[in-house]
Amino acid sequence: MKPLFTKGPSLGVRLLVLVVLSVALMVVDARFTLLKPVRSQMSLVLMQSYWITDLPQRLWQGVASQFGSRTELVAENEKLKTENLLLQGRMQKLAALTEQNVRLRELLNSSALVNEKVEVAELIGMDPNPFTHRIIINKGERDGVVLGQPVLDARGLMGQVVELMPYTSRVLLLTDTTHSIPVQVNRNGLRAIASGTGNPERLELRHVADTADVKEGDLLVSSGLGQRFPAGYPVATVKEVIHDSGQPFAIVRAVPTAALNRSRYLLLVFSDSRTPEERANEAAVAQEAEDKQNGIVPAAPATVPTPAVPTAPAATPAIPVSPATPAAAVPSPAVPATHASPATVTPAAAPAARPAVPAPATTRQREE
Repeated sequence: MKPLFTKGPSLGVRLLVLVVLSVALMVVDARFTLLKPVRSQMSLVLMQSYWITDLPQRLWQGVASQFGSRTELVAENEKLKTENLLLQGRMQKLAALTEQNVRLRELLNSSALVNEKVEVAELIGMDPNPFTHRIIINKGERDGVVLGQPVLDARGLMGQVVELMPYTSRVLLLTDTTHSIPVQVNRNGLRAIASGTGNPERLELRHVADTADVKEGDLLVSSGLGQRFPAGYPVATVKEVIHDSGQPFAIVRAVPTAALNRSRYLLLVFSDSRTPEERANEAAVAQEAEDKQNGIVPAAPATVPTPAVPTAPAATPAIPVSPATPAAAVPSPAVPATHASPATVTPAAAPAARPAVPAPATTRQREE
């Protein structure tokens, strides 16, 4: 008698076949592109199952958002109103400061004195060497970048250009061990040299006297003495000052103000290449032109030298006229000289009036 159900392969054999089939499918999918159409079609089928399985969660979130408590909504509304009021107050203060800054700039004529321009650059790479702090920007020689050009971000100075390429440049950061920059304490003007330590968050002031007036929290700005970085840009903030009675110099550590590890967009500073004398002369000319336009400069200093020059040539032609024609030309200049204006009667005109005496006539009679 035959059994009702034929006996199939064992579970171990089935598992082995499935494992081999799975491994074969994974190898084919990883090495070949035969299964990409199948996977794309299966994703369409599985997307519906994903939507169905996620439906309860979405329904719960919708119901919870619709039946939120009224007290939470009122509290959130009051909080937003308070924040809006604070932001409006800050905006009004910033508007007042902006207007004050505009008035001060107009008063100091800073537009004629400050001729630096900037150009935005983007960081596109970093030097993989851990012992050097260098970055690569997307501006190069074709964009007008030059060696030694200062680079800064929204917070302060970052470094300078040390290598040029046609469309990119390499920038040496302030914290590199081979970089130094002349700085001064913004509080009292004390000058020092800030050098890199290899730590992206630390600078050191070299050869600062132990008795120097440097305090924690002092802002260090560029002094412009190195003729490389423009003066007045933030460099670092003093973090620690260590005084040792046995050492002639204090240990001063500072933190760079620029976000050296986080800034992506930078500014290239195109400094003015003119000498201080040229800048002062051009600033004086610009100030004088603006004052003349506004009608501030008096006209007396500009017109005094000009009338003095024509008075001398006006007297010189009167001298050769009298000896050239003593009989006919003497009466003609005498009339305009006496009737022109009392201001023209000068000692030089006295000899012109004397030939009217009949002395030349007596000499002519003797010759006859």
